[in-house]
Amino acid sequence: MEKLKLWNGDIPGYDAGISDFVPTITPFLLSGSEKRGAVIVFPGGGYYIKAGHEGEPVARWLNSIGIHSFVLDYRVHPYKYPCPLLDAQRAVRLVRYHAKEWNIDPDKVGLLGFSAGGHLAATAGTHYDAGDPDAEDPIDRLSSKPDAMVLCYPVISMKRYCHLGSRQGLLGDDPSAELIDLMSNEDQVTPDTCPAFLWHTAEDDYVPVENSIMFAKALAANKVPFELHVFPRGHHGKGLAEDMPELAVWTELCATWLKGLGFSG
Repeated sequence: MEKLKLWNGDIPGYDAGISDFVPTITPFLLSGSEKRGAVIVFPGGGYYIKAGHEGEPVARWLNSIGIHSFVLDYRVHPYKYPCPLLDAQRAVRLVRYHAKEWNIDPDKVGLLGFSAGGHLAATAGTHYDAGDPDAEDPIDRLSSKPDAMVLCYPVISMKRYCHLGSRQGLLGDDPSAELIDLMSNEDQVTPDTCPAFLWHTAEDDYVPVENSIMFAKALAANKVPFELHVFPRGHHGKGLAEDMPELAVWTELCATWLKGLGFSG
């Protein structure tokens, strides 16, 4: 299928004076009538760009393990918060809305993000709502809460061990303390947060591994199921890491985890 616009009408936060970019989602759907889980992929790029190697190749890997997938082309700089989050929430609702048509289990809609895309996935995984039952658009009546999140060398915090480029891209040059707190996802986890799979490398010199560790600690404190892998080698931005067998094993570990949650047969 071709790219789909997230909104058919007015786009929340849209301003052609800022940028005429229109957010879209690209489906990678498996054939057959079997109902399967789906994962929406958020490529990284510091909230300035979106890295191609963290998009379609990852969606096709998800297909290879029996999961429907989507790549979200979300708004980035010069758009700021809350636009990327609005795009992520809308993507979850859109996939649920088309679940029957696309043979998707509406209770198995997950998120997978890399770096700043990992921050967006963690944000959507901790900032969600049940939908507006009175909304004119039926898509907006559905929940934006994901059922699982896969966070790959994610930016988590906007204050501790922060990747300053991502913070600037999302929040601007002088964000308020309240906004920094709100977007520091290690402080937003609750017992209602969905299960998470995280992986990072100890030698990541762009986004410190402490980001994943802090989020894992928050999940543990709230008794939310999670799996965390810290690999000794590998620089930031490796994606599927096909050139590093010792790091590429993350995909096998993640596939087993997703299968355990019922995302694939």
